[in-house]
Amino acid sequence: MKFFFPDSQDLIDPSFDFEHERRSTTRKRQRDDLYAHEVFKATPFDGFLVSKGIVDGYGAIGSRYTLAQRHRLLRLGAPEFFRLDQSPRQLSIMGDCGAFTYVKEEVPPYSVGEVLDFYGNCQFDYGISLDHVILLFKPAADEDGASTELVPREWRERRQLTLQLAREFHQKHKAGGYSFEPVGVAQGWSPLSYADSVEELQRMGYRLIALGGMVPLKSNDIVSCLKAIDAIRNPGVQLHLLGVTRTEHLKTFERLGIASFDSTSPLRQAFKDDKDNYYSSGSNYTAIRIPQVEGNPSLQRKISSGQVSQDVARKLEKACLEAMRLFDEGRWTVDKVLSVLLEYERFYDPDSKKSHEVAYRKTLTDAPWQQCGCEVCRKLRYHVVLFRGAERNRRRGFHNIWTFYQQLEKELGLEQGSAA
Repeated sequence: MKFFFPDSQDLIDPSFDFEHERRSTTRKRQRDDLYAHEVFKATPFDGFLVSKGIVDGYGAIGSRYTLAQRHRLLRLGAPEFFRLDQSPRQLSIMGDCGAFTYVKEEVPPYSVGEVLDFYGNCQFDYGISLDHVILLFKPAADEDGASTELVPREWRERRQLTLQLAREFHQKHKAGGYSFEPVGVAQGWSPLSYADSVEELQRMGYRLIALGGMVPLKSNDIVSCLKAIDAIRNPGVQLHLLGVTRTEHLKTFERLGIASFDSTSPLRQAFKDDKDNYYSSGSNYTAIRIPQVEGNPSLQRKISSGQVSQDVARKLEKACLEAMRLFDEGRWTVDKVLSVLLEYERFYDPDSKKSHEVAYRKTLTDAPWQQCGCEVCRKLRYHVVLFRGAERNRRRGFHNIWTFYQQLEKELGLEQGSAA
């Protein structure tokens, strides 16, 4: 089973000095910053998923690429743009449209021809057909005698439009002589509607089919859909789960035809989640928050309004960083460093009714970064568990991807690199 890592131009600056909070004055982002596959000796994914919606941006959701980067991607192609020659092993690139970026529109903002040319110009290995997400799950619609009103006309029309676009995509792909492999998208609102979409895509000639719209579904609902699909799936047809990671069900997913999946969860949880910020093989941990006085908007507002003293804020921030250094060196106890961290927390967030004391005590007591063998933890040490600025947070996200991939291989009984 392959894991595709969705690209959002998440790179790290190898010149960043964590002790002095500064980066090289000669650093150029595209030339010097590193992708995750350039950080690890054993690449923790099997390929990239590159979204047209992320590259181009749409509506209020801006592009994660600069104009110069978009031009470079189209001019050089994805393999050279992402420097895949620097990867320890061969990586594949899958393209999709980024349907969630235009989910509120009545119809997708792109044409099939535009999508095909984007995939072709970028030199992707796989290209997912143009689709429209269905934000509804109604398994009761499969019951005998169920009212058609359970599923609004808009969602039925989205499914039909997605199938229509997939047919056009397949036909134009064949006529245009594109080198990437076409992937049809199945949308639905119930197990049988998903199965019906897959059956239709098989008749069109698709051998690879992506299942969209399943991100908000519970694991049992996903399994129900996969079982319905498996009942009609042709031999040799493989499935891709868009945006879904459920490691506890990987073997079931694999048995029901899932050959690949993608997700940003391991990266995003590093700085989006309230508690599960740092992955480990045993459990997840809460990252220790030490806000930058100059970089925290909430704290800056309090300083500007005179609510708190900037000098005191800087003193407490510095004390926390020093406490973590001394703790990592074995010179401070958990209780001693915890008292400093909580003093700063009460200062920058006095109205909060939720203390991080219990979570921080677990993180400090176990000190999981000291046992981790990934390149990020070995180099960054305690900085990897500090919730503080993009360079630390993104590196922690890279660590999470590495740990997640280790768990993936363990669940499937694979050795490094054999998941492909």
